Amino acid sequence: MRKIKDPKTIWLIDEILKSNDTNCGIPIGNLTSQLFANIYLDKLDHFVKEELRIRHYIRYVDDFVILDDSKKTLYNIKEKIRGFLKDTLKLTLHPKKQVIFPAHLGIDFLGYRVWRTHRLLRKTSVKRMRRKLKKFQRLYREGTISLEKIIQSIASWLGHAKHADTYNLRRKLFGGIKLVRETIERRVVRNER
Repeated sequence: MRKIKDPKTIWLIDEILKSNDTNCGIPIGNLTSQLFANIYLDKLDHFVKEELRIRHYIRYVDDFVILDDSKKTLYNIKEKIRGFLKDTLKLTLHPKKQVIFPAHLGIDFLGYRVWRTHRLLRKTSVKRMRRKLKKFQRLYREGTISLEKIIQSIASWLGHAKHADTYNLRRKLFGGIKLVRETIERRVVRNER
């Protein structure tokens, strides 16, 4: 069993865990939670790749996808992973997120809908941004939010959106904004580079 042996590293991990107000694990949303998930789930990676010998396995933090031509094989793999997680890592699969379906329908992964030929944003992400933009316009008119704060939020969303086929969507979303349009368009163009 692999362990962290460096006392300074263990001290730092203890300090991070103690800093969590809830005292029930890692601080959610903190960058360290991604690191901890990758360290803890390393055993899952080795189990899937070395013991189950799964060729098409992708994991990012606690989300993973397995591809195979056989539905029966995928159900079998899922049960083996469920057992491994329960017995070895004391974890369970999310009851609503463990679905098996044909890949040609698109794979919902990390905020995108992924096909062999292209990637789109989840529809919920686009709807959320549309609502945010309307809210930003109202708050800006009322003087309760700064343009800089709006631009930061848009830039963050664009950082995610630009990894999908969203060029036309981004032009459509940001083309009709009545907030100092030139400033936002400059930022949008800068983010595309």
